Amino acid sequence: MDLIVALVREYGIGIVFLNVLIEQLGAPIPAYPVLMVTGAIHGHSLAQQLLLIAVAVLAALIADSVWYAMGRRYGRRVLARVCKVSLSPDSCVQNTESLYGRWGAKSLLIAKFVPGFASIASALAGAVGTTPARFVLFDGIGALLWVGSAVLLGGLFSSTVEDLLAVLAQLGQWGLLLLGLAFAIFIARRWWSRRQVIRSLRMERLTVDELNDMLGGGDLPVILDVRAGTAFEASHIPGAHSYDPHARGARLPAIDPDAAVIVYCACPNEVSAARIAQLLRRAGIQRVRPLLGGIDAWIDAGYQVHGKSAAPAL
Repeated sequence: MDLIVALVREYGIGIVFLNVLIEQLGAPIPAYPVLMVTGAIHGHSLAQQLLLIAVAVLAALIADSVWYAMGRRYGRRVLARVCKVSLSPDSCVQNTESLYGRWGAKSLLIAKFVPGFASIASALAGAVGTTPARFVLFDGIGALLWVGSAVLLGGLFSSTVEDLLAVLAQLGQWGLLLLGLAFAIFIARRWWSRRQVIRSLRMERLTVDELNDMLGGGDLPVILDVRAGTAFEASHIPGAHSYDPHARGARLPAIDPDAAVIVYCACPNEVSAARIAQLLRRAGIQRVRPLLGGIDAWIDAGYQVHGKSAAPAL
């Protein structure tokens, strides 16, 4: 443990750079505590604190720019893939699209304070066509606020952090074990939360081929697109109705209780669609199913979409 503490004191700024870069690229390795500890260690040197802030902001901008570039190149379909490499709740795509649709690039100011939002917001900024200059401006300010708050807190509680490091150093290998155990518990809790969400939303799915057959038959289903309104305008399944549950004043279309209802989204495990499907079943509409794979599966199958943009390919 003494070696770990010594490394943090000696190479803390470099460690912060790698930690922030890796976290913002999507790995579930929290950087905020490391920023606080390093800020506390360098709390007596304004020059070192400013260097720490500059390095951490640079790392965040590099990682966010990678997601921004992917969003510009691959469009909205990259969003679900961002969620898949993180332990964030599977509904993160829906929540991010709604928040970004409401606030635009200004949402990047608080993105890093919202778990699971930063990488997705950067990718969405690229997907919706936010200009590079506007993206760098708001993302840079947001990174500065995030890093600055951590370094400030570390400086304010520097004596407490120093005492904690001293205790961990005295514990030796046990101190290292405690840190490892805390990290393992953090990962396990996030994984368990995601698993519970998926289990709670188990129900029969409809495949895109089955939906296409229904659209070609006489018994047309009611199709609900539960993504953000901007995503619906960009591309949607023909005949679908837009219903963004996060939008202010959102209303469901009139649905016959005996009608077949298909709900789709663009999120891993169809979580947003399954949640709405469950609500509809509780309201007395029993013939309701989420679309397996959502709109991405529909596009991958080569089926037609309507909207302002052509079907993106990834």
